[in-house]
Amino acid sequence: MATIRDVAKLAGLSVATVSRAINGSGYVSEESRQKIEHAVAELDFRPNEVARSLFQKKSKLVGLLLPDISNPFFPLLAKGVEDFLQKKGYQVILGNVQENPERANDYLHAFHQNNVAGVLSAVDNDYAFYDNVHPLVFLDRVGNDSEYSIHADDVSGGAIAARAVLKRKTKQIIVISGPKEIDRSKERLQGVLSVLEESKKDYFLVHSASFLLEDAIITAQTVFKQFPTVDTVIAPSDIHAIALIQEAYRHNIKVPEDLQVIGYDDIPISNLVVPPLTTIHQPAYEMGYKGAEMLYKLMNEQEVKQKKLILPTRLIERNTLRKKETQ
Repeated sequence: MATIRDVAKLAGLSVATVSRAINGSGYVSEESRQKIEHAVAELDFRPNEVARSLFQKKSKLVGLLLPDISNPFFPLLAKGVEDFLQKKGYQVILGNVQENPERANDYLHAFHQNNVAGVLSAVDNDYAFYDNVHPLVFLDRVGNDSEYSIHADDVSGGAIAARAVLKRKTKQIIVISGPKEIDRSKERLQGVLSVLEESKKDYFLVHSASFLLEDAIITAQTVFKQFPTVDTVIAPSDIHAIALIQEAYRHNIKVPEDLQVIGYDDIPISNLVVPPLTTIHQPAYEMGYKGAEMLYKLMNEQEVKQKKLILPTRLIERNTLRKKETQ
């Protein structure tokens, strides 16, 4: 791997001149700059970003905390983050927390050691270890006290899901509630229940401990064990909905004829399962992209006109709900 000394030697210049050019820390003549650019290209020289950030006290690194990268929603969000920041010359360091607060703290410590310019987090914001993290933008899992944040309209999304179900024949409705400690999950449930209670339709609640795949599988098994005659389920995520479809298959229950299911998120695989999943779309990619744009403005001391951004949700109709009842 080429070093800054190799670049200086090939360009016929001092290491200090090359350092000034690379770090933008002082005057370098146009002639010298061109020699350095040719040497950098010929040697395929890539400056050490961490060392450069320590020198400048400002890096081109951004930390991104995600709850669980095995959930396809979050890689899509991360893609939006990366697509924006790479255009601006930043690199993203990923922290996969796996729903573990201690791991979140460890990653934030690592971000600090690498002198990141800012942090984006899709991990719950009610932890003290965020107190000294600046600038910071929360994505998706946003609390009411988050200064800068972007998330989907989950109250509306839950209501849309409930209305979609009520337009079909239902005998026994099961509503799966997501983790109680996540505000987005609570608002999603709030939207569902407000519509069901207004319609005077009976329903049963089943709680799921997390959005992890293993908990979604356990929840699906619980639903069929406790409610063997269930014919309609409103799921808190596509992962839960797909787990329900798989469990229905194991019980020789046809979807949507015997069991209809609606998911939430519209992850890419939701259109590939059989039958394709009817779900609520929340814009994961756009959330990541716009969140990165917000953080970029903060890192570069630009004005952020809208500190809290809420994105719309919408119904994606596929094949896991029965046909609408005739009016």
